[in-house]
Amino acid sequence: MTDLELLTVGRVSVDIYAEQLGVPMAEVSTFRKSIGGTSTNVAVAAARLGHRAATATRVGDDQFGRYVRHALEHTFGVDTRFVGIDPDLKTPVAFAELDPPEDPTVIFYRDPAAPDMNISVDDIDLDVVREVPVFWIPASRFAWEPSRSTVRKLLEERGGRSHTVLDLDWRPMFWESTEEATDQIAPMLEHVTIAIGNRDECEIAVGTRDPDEAADRLLARGLDAAIVKLGGDGVMVALPDGTREKIAPFPVEVVCGLGSGDAFGGAFCHGLLEGWDLVRTVRYANAAGAIIASRLMCADDMPTIDEIEAFLAERAAT
Repeated sequence: MTDLELLTVGRVSVDIYAEQLGVPMAEVSTFRKSIGGTSTNVAVAAARLGHRAATATRVGDDQFGRYVRHALEHTFGVDTRFVGIDPDLKTPVAFAELDPPEDPTVIFYRDPAAPDMNISVDDIDLDVVREVPVFWIPASRFAWEPSRSTVRKLLEERGGRSHTVLDLDWRPMFWESTEEATDQIAPMLEHVTIAIGNRDECEIAVGTRDPDEAADRLLARGLDAAIVKLGGDGVMVALPDGTREKIAPFPVEVVCGLGSGDAFGGAFCHGLLEGWDLVRTVRYANAAGAIIASRLMCADDMPTIDEIEAFLAERAAT
């Protein structure tokens, strides 16, 4: 049996955040460094909530790669046994321009390719994939080879065990076209138990932005649950028994729009691991997302259990 509670597979980078908010990059004078990448941040968020989390990815054999591995293990408490080292490619860097703060621009440096695009089956213990309680995959994994074939193999080995979560994670810059994304992502829905995505991401996966229709189409693939993010309208939980429940968001003053979805993901995994019902889980995840939106950094600022519970108690009292 694996000692891990969560395994994520995906992208990692060194993220460089502009410290001046609401100004273009040309006017930015100072930055803060951290680690980033959707699946990496989800693992960090879950580890911050007390879980044994690992991420499977690759870094370069360079100073930034050594920084990523050290930060994951020693700063964030994420297991790095599946963080491989690519001998040829450089660790990616991503610059965040917070102009405006609620809708930042991320400038990716992943040329000619990023190490995580070359993840192979040999990088990951298949027994862990089969047994880990929560297995989390972002849909951007299917944008490249050999990552695409690797993750397909991992899902086959997983065999549809609960909880297998597909974060629909639509990143246009990683794809040749929306048609290609749909062709690669849609078939993978049959191998997972939960899908999470916003309206745009649902349209890529199942061809509609309408939340109820998207939920119907997702559940028709055999999912245990569809989680549809509705922006300012909150999040909808849809179950095969016909349950449709919208969980309201928590309004906050946004400092940085990056990382909110990753904090949501880590807290969502926390709820799954605690055995909560999905309505309670999503409400808790909404709180985590709101907290991180009110802070500058992603990984560094992921909330603790005490912070989320205090936030929920404060909101309940108002």
